[in-house]
Amino acid sequence: MKRILYHGSERILRNPRYGYGEIHNDYGRGFYLTDDLEMGKEWANRKTISGFVNKYQLNDNDLKQYDLRGKGVLVWIALLMHHRDIEPNVRELYRQRFDFLEENYYPKEIDGFDIIIGYRADDAYFKFPMLFIQNELSIERMEEIYKLGNLGLQIVLKSEKAFSRIRFIEPPINVKAAYYDKYRARKNAADKRFEGIRIEEINSIHKTKIDDLIKEHDKR
Repeated sequence: MKRILYHGSERILRNPRYGYGEIHNDYGRGFYLTDDLEMGKEWANRKTISGFVNKYQLNDNDLKQYDLRGKGVLVWIALLMHHRDIEPNVRELYRQRFDFLEENYYPKEIDGFDIIIGYRADDAYFKFPMLFIQNELSIERMEEIYKLGNLGLQIVLKSEKAFSRIRFIEPPINVKAAYYDKYRARKNAADKRFEGIRIEEINSIHKTKIDDLIKEHDKR
């Protein structure tokens, strides 16, 4: 099936190359795209008022696709914790919790897939799974954020085969400066929600935290 996808950036990227990119992104190194043009515009202007949306056609026939939306929130968190750049002292402090997620929920079969489809966790939203790691946010609340939150869907090309299936569509879209403000408004809303949820969770006693999951697992 052929589909149109977008990549917001400060640069025009006519020939994205396999093997390049930031290793500490949500799902590791790859080329991150969206099928939402508005989201692409916001990402283009995250750091500038004059970014670009690069437009591509992807032919995904016979590409192996791993869709995280049906895998559960703990699989999503395990992937984030596996790939994101987390301070070594933080990993050491919560070593048992990181290991629990890695051993029980990280999808080891994912390396054989060409494409990963799943929600994104920019810096504003990554604070939520980190709060879960700190045993301050319940799994019930994480599921709510995961299913109903304004996270945005990303389609990530992971294999050389997947990279060979995209074609740049001219011309690139020069994004209006207003999207710089739209991105910041979305981030500010996430920050406010984070603080509100954190206070609510302090007063909640009937929710399941990660330490509860570990204890339950150890009983088996």
